[in-house]
Amino acid sequence: MGRRIVGRLLQTVPMLFFVSVVCFAMIKLGPGDPVLSFVTPNMHAEDIERIRHNLGLDQPAYIQYFNWLKEVVQGNFGYSLVNHQPVLDQILDRLPATAGLMGSAIGIGVLLALPFGLLAGANRGRWLDRAVNAVAYVGISIPVFWLAILMIYLFAIHLHWLPSMGMRTIGVSSAADVLKHGLLPCLTLAFGFFAVYVRYIRSSTIGQLREDYVQLQYAFGSARRIVLFRHVLKHVMLPIITLLGMSMGDLVAGAIVTETVFSWPGIGSLGMTAVKGMDYPLIMGITLLSSLLLILGNLAADILYTIVDPRIKGSR
Repeated sequence: MGRRIVGRLLQTVPMLFFVSVVCFAMIKLGPGDPVLSFVTPNMHAEDIERIRHNLGLDQPAYIQYFNWLKEVVQGNFGYSLVNHQPVLDQILDRLPATAGLMGSAIGIGVLLALPFGLLAGANRGRWLDRAVNAVAYVGISIPVFWLAILMIYLFAIHLHWLPSMGMRTIGVSSAADVLKHGLLPCLTLAFGFFAVYVRYIRSSTIGQLREDYVQLQYAFGSARRIVLFRHVLKHVMLPIITLLGMSMGDLVAGAIVTETVFSWPGIGSLGMTAVKGMDYPLIMGITLLSSLLLILGNLAADILYTIVDPRIKGSR
């Protein structure tokens, strides 16, 4: 296992290099010029070119990339072209807000999807299964921004139960206020995660109920509830582990649309600001860190596979 982990970690380097090359090329091929954010109506052409030279944007694209890569290898992700603040500091400042929001949404989605998915698969074709499927189809089909707007209209504007935006109320620094502000974006994201997870769990449950070990448990007189939540649940967790590993990238990239709609000060809203301002170093930093967490999440999923299912460990 240790050798496998070391091998996967070594594979991270070329993968991150490839991601950085593709991301940098897409940025350069895209429209827009970050220098335009510094231009004023009365500015001369010489002044504009001086700004471009100071930012290093007058050099060929491959030289700009290798200059950026040289700094990243030394642990320096550069400075924002818009606010001139260190890129890494900005990402780390926004990371707790996104991690808390995404972690809570994923946790709520999984905790709700497990029992409903198991019961829907065990009652295939009945009213409970049809109801769960209907909710899952709605959650998968509805756009996130539209659901967020509906949540704001219902709970913030119409009922006045919850705040519509931001992370804190001005002048209030309590944890309860943060939870109150985070409830709407968290439920919006959790509904989407629930819709995806419950479909996987239902499908896996239907397949597991046909296995011989389930019939053997029934033959020994085990109750249906015991079979579902003690034996079938262990095998149903395998696809969920994969999905959780793939969701690690969201902890950095965040729910960009959701954070933007609710004005949540996380990585997602920071990324949107960087894209609007053509802030190349900040875009590269967010993309690189998201890719790193996604790779590490897949590695963690492989390790959890061997813990949950001993058969995988034996085959390896």
